[in-house]
Amino acid sequence: MARIIGGLAVSHTPTIGFAVDNDKQHDEAWAPIFKSFEPVSAWLREKRPDVLFYIFNDHVTSFFFNHYAAFNLGVDERYEPADEGGGPRALPAVEGHAELARHIGASLMADEFDMAFFRDKPLDHGLFSPMSAILPPDARSGWPVKIVPLQVGVLQFPIPSAARCYKLGQALRRAIESYPEDLKVAIVSTGGLSHQVHGERCGFNDPQWDAQFVDLLVNDPVRLTELTVAEYAALGGVEGAEVIMWLIMRGALSATVKKVHQDYYLPSMTGIATLILENRDREVPVDLHERHRRHMDHQLAGADRLEGTYPFDLARSAKGYRLNKFLHGLISPAFRERFKEEPETLFEEHRLSEQERDMLRRLDWRALIQYGASFFVLEKLGAVVGVSNLHIYSAMRGQSLEEFQKTRNRQVLYSVAGKR
Repeated sequence: MARIIGGLAVSHTPTIGFAVDNDKQHDEAWAPIFKSFEPVSAWLREKRPDVLFYIFNDHVTSFFFNHYAAFNLGVDERYEPADEGGGPRALPAVEGHAELARHIGASLMADEFDMAFFRDKPLDHGLFSPMSAILPPDARSGWPVKIVPLQVGVLQFPIPSAARCYKLGQALRRAIESYPEDLKVAIVSTGGLSHQVHGERCGFNDPQWDAQFVDLLVNDPVRLTELTVAEYAALGGVEGAEVIMWLIMRGALSATVKKVHQDYYLPSMTGIATLILENRDREVPVDLHERHRRHMDHQLAGADRLEGTYPFDLARSAKGYRLNKFLHGLISPAFRERFKEEPETLFEEHRLSEQERDMLRRLDWRALIQYGASFFVLEKLGAVVGVSNLHIYSAMRGQSLEEFQKTRNRQVLYSVAGKR
C-alpha cells in the first residue's frame, strides 16, 4: 500500500525562483531563505519519497477566470514550467504519477469532493519556485521524484473554507493509503505566510500571527478550521489567506505528528516559512483500505459489465486523450478546413498513432468509441464530414440506418452542424 511519510510546508514566493536562477542563494538578502531549505532538502534526500503530492495555487497563469474551480487535480504524465510573462524558467518538465492521480481523483469524488481534472497545463511559481530550491533537478536525469499536483483556486472569492480544506486533507489520506502499490508519498503544501500584494494595505505582514498559525497547525489544526476566510485575511493579509492550503497537508497526516524542522524569515513582502512534519500513524486490525476501495467503486459498480457500454472514466480519458484533443480541434473553422483538405498532414502534426489514423480514415465509429473517443467529439467529426448523429448511432449498433430508425418513435435526422 502507498504510505504517507510526512508533510512539508513552504512558502512559494517568486523571489525564491529568482534567487535560484540568478545564483543569489548566498547573497545577504536571500541566504536565510536557503539556509531554512537545507533541512527540508536533507529530509527529502534521506526519506526518498517516490511521489510528492504538491498543493499550490496558480497565479492567473494557466488557470484563468473564464473557468475557475476550487480543487483542480493534475492527472497528466508530465508538467512543464509556465511562462509568467518573461519566458519559462530553464527547468525540465517534472514527471507526474498519473495512475496515482487517477486513483486519488476517483477517491475524492467518491468522498463527495467535486474535483476538476487538468492536463496540458504548465505550472507556475506556485509549484516550481520552492521545488527548484528544496529538490533541484539533476542536469542529466532531471527531477528525482514524481508529482501529483493539486491547484487550489484561492484568488477569486468565494474560495474553499479552512474547514473544507482540512476535510479534503482527511479524504486525501484515505485516497493515498488505499492505493495498492507500495509508494512513499510526501504531502507538500505551499503558499503564505502573511502578505498582501494589492491595495493600500499592500505590504502587510504579521510575524506574530505567522508563528501562532504554525503552532496551531502542528498542535491543534481543528482550531484553525473555525476561522473564516475574512478572519484569515484580517490576520495575514488577503493573499496570505492562501495558508488554508496548509490545512490540506495537515489533514492528510495523523492526528499526532512529530515536528522535525521549523523556520521563518521575513525579507520583504512575504513571511517565508519552512516546516517538516512526520506521521505518527497507527494501523488497525481491519483492512480499512480494501473497504475504502469498495466505497470508491460503488457508484460505477457493474457499469463495465453492461453490454456495449464503455464508461468514460479517467483511465479511458487518459488513453484517448490525444485522439479526443485532435477531434476537439474541429470546433475551429480553420482546423475544419485543413481537416477536409489535408487530413494526413494534420494526423502527422498531431502525432496520431497508425491505429488512430486508420479508425478516422474509415470513420469506424464503434472502434473509435471502444478505443477511448468521447461520443461528443465524434458528433463534431460527423458534422464536418456530413454524417448525421443517427448514422453514427446506427453504425455503433451494427445496423443500417433504416434498421436503427425502426427502433425510434420518430424517423428524423440531425447533427450538431448548425444550419448545414
